[in-house]
This record gives sequence, structure tokens and C-alpha cells, in this order.
Amino acid sequence: MDDVLGYAGRHVVVTGAASGMGAATARLLLDLGAQVTAIDVNPVAFPVHQALQADLRDKAAIEAAADSVEGPVHGYFGSAGLPGAPFSDLDVMLVNFVGSRYLVDLMLPKIPAGGAIAVVASNAAMGWQLEVEKLMELVNTSGFDAGKQWCESHPEAMQPEVYSFSKKVVDAWVASRAGTLIAEGKRLNCINPGPTATAMMPHFVRNAGQQTIDAFVGPIKRQATPEEQAWPLIFLNSPRSSYVNGETFTTDGGFFGALQTGQVDLSGLFAAPAQ
Repeated sequence: MDDVLGYAGRHVVVTGAASGMGAATARLLLDLGAQVTAIDVNPVAFPVHQALQADLRDKAAIEAAADSVEGPVHGYFGSAGLPGAPFSDLDVMLVNFVGSRYLVDLMLPKIPAGGAIAVVASNAAMGWQLEVEKLMELVNTSGFDAGKQWCESHPEAMQPEVYSFSKKVVDAWVASRAGTLIAEGKRLNCINPGPTATAMMPHFVRNAGQQTIDAFVGPIKRQATPEEQAWPLIFLNSPRSSYVNGETFTTDGGFFGALQTGQVDLSGLFAAPAQ
């Protein structure tokens, strides 16, 4: 069977396309015959159909990028993100959720029925279901300004670790928004990667510690490559996944399953300090 994933001749948008999972996703989609529009705050170093620069912390820049994208958009891949420090909590929330969601909302009129959206969350969002009531306060805001204002008004919600909180919000948004978008024939899913060898990994090591990163690798005993995370994104947005919707797809080499069955013990990492 030729073109089994159905991307040849289709137009896709990839954010965070200059590096990491976004670059891997864009390159693979080009190989599959898609027309790729790449969006990033940094220049994209490989040829694409259209390359746009936009900072997801900047409402006007998001709007300009959305206006510049040619329709229709058959697949949208949201890979832009910040790792936490050295960036401020507000910057992380704007890039990882508020600005990213706003760009998706602006793109929706260009996505026809049968189109799909897949975004990158993280297995740092593990357990988001237990906090869904709090997370939905931000999810239920509308637009860039209201989302930014909520973050500015609730700095305590982003503690103790803003990156984790931002990804929990993404998972809650996907689960919630997917149910409304499917009425228009549009699907929304995300992946929750484990540690992946991208340019952000040194920041994660500095912020969380090497011991924590190594623990979250789990039984596979290595980090993922960007391509190993790009393929699940591409699968989720493929027409072959037409009945997959609202999925928070864990792509962590088996870490979560091993944790749930007692093969991984994280208690020592998160033990309360001695009094």
C-alpha cells in the first residue's frame, strides 16, 4: 500500500519546527510528501513550503502568523515549548499553553472537517486527572488575554514546578476541547513524551536533576530520539487515526506502566526533607 499514512499533497503546520521534535516532525512530513508550513521563534534551517517566525508570548505575532498561513490546513502539529528556568513562569505558560492554544484557535477556521491537531505535552503531566477541577479554571478561559491574566493572577498554581503544571493544563485542554471539536469533524490529541534527547534536555537536567531524569527514563534505559516522538504525532494526525480523539497518548518507553505496576519507585526522589 502506497502512502499508508495519507499525507501526500496535504498541507500541514508545524510549530517549534526549528529544532527538536518539531524539526523531526517537519522533516518526516516532508519525506511523506506533505506541504509544510513551519512556525518558530527561530529560523528554520531546511526548505519548507512556508516558514514563519512568531513568538508565542506575543499576541500580535501569533495573529500575524495565523493570518499568513495558507488554507486549508489538514494537520496541525504543536511542538513549541519552553522547559522552565531560565524562563519566567509566565513565559513558560504563554508558550506551552496560552499562546499555543490561541494559535490553534485562530487556525481552526482553516482546518476542514477531517483535519486533525496533535500537540506535545509531557509525562511530567502524569496525574493531571487528579487536579482537573483546578486545571479547568485556566482551560475555561477564552483567548490570549484572559489566559494570560489568569496566569498572572494565580502564581501559586504554577508552583512548585511550572513546566509540569503547563503540561497538565495541555492534557486537560485536549481532553475537554476534543469533545467539542469532533462535532465539527476535527480531532485533537496529544502525546506525553518521556525524556527525549532535544536541545531542551540540559535545561531539564539543571532544573530537575540528573537523578530525576534518569528515573523517568524507566525500564527502556535510554532517552527517546526526536524522531521517536515525531512518529506518534504523525500517526495521531493521519487520516488512518480517524477514530482517535481526545487521547493523551503516553510515549515514554514504558515508564508509566512500570510505575503503576511497582517496577519503578519514585518515592526517594520526592520524599519530604527531614525535619
